[in-house]
Amino acid sequence: MRYLLTLHMNPALWGTLTDDQKNGVYAGHGDFIKLVTESGEMVETKALVDPAGTRTVRVENGVPRVENGTFVESASFLCGYYVVDVESEERAVELAGKIPDARYTAVEVRKVIHEG
Repeated sequence: MRYLLTLHMNPALWGTLTDDQKNGVYAGHGDFIKLVTESGEMVETKALVDPAGTRTVRVENGVPRVENGTFVESASFLCGYYVVDVESEERAVELAGKIPDARYTAVEVRKVIHEG
């Protein structure tokens, strides 16, 4: 079963972390990638640009309208994800708990129901 583990960033919270804590997050991602790669559970991972580089497209009366910023206005934003292929939801949750972001914000776990 494949699960999407989404990472969310709150810039205000990130700004309160020490350099050592931030470096711990970066190193923790390296450790996590090594863990799921060696176990064969890694499918893919991506890091995403901050909201300043995001464009939202809506089509009104057949005409695309492009806006700067994210669809959902929030202090936090989607900053990246992992897709893992695991035996169970419990394992996906276990892995989410190993992602360093979970210590400061949260990691969302969602089952992938369709791939194209």
